[in-house]
Amino acid sequence: MDTDDETTNLRIQEFLDDISKLQLSFAFSQWYNVDVASLISNTNILGHEVDEITGSSLIFLDRSVMFCCPKSGKIHHYPKHLLHCFVDDKRGQLNVNEAIFRAELFSISPKDEQLCWEKCCNSEVDIPNLQSKVSNWIGWLNR
Repeated sequence: MDTDDETTNLRIQEFLDDISKLQLSFAFSQWYNVDVASLISNTNILGHEVDEITGSSLIFLDRSVMFCCPKSGKIHHYPKHLLHCFVDDKRGQLNVNEAIFRAELFSISPKDEQLCWEKCCNSEVDIPNLQSKVSNWIGWLNR
């Protein structure tokens, strides 16, 4: 096994390890460990994110991103050139009744197939972590 294969296998295992830490039902865990794992088995993963609340995940590839949603059983694939990043910083604004910092990675695609990967925070303490995620998104988009 060469280094590229080892790196690919390591990143796939890291992704599956992060999925295993979620409080998912047996069916959703099986879906990730069988169906999703078989689809990405020979794929060079650059990174991933997991939504601990919904169980959804985003897998960053060289020229695209895969969105995996266990509740719907769907895996969407979005080419990089159809993705955009939006950041809304409301620090210092009076009467903010919503998140003070919000970032969104979204796609321009048909209505029921749009990607909307949104991360928000309500505390200034959490902003640096979210800014780091956005930095990774922008770095990947411009790669």
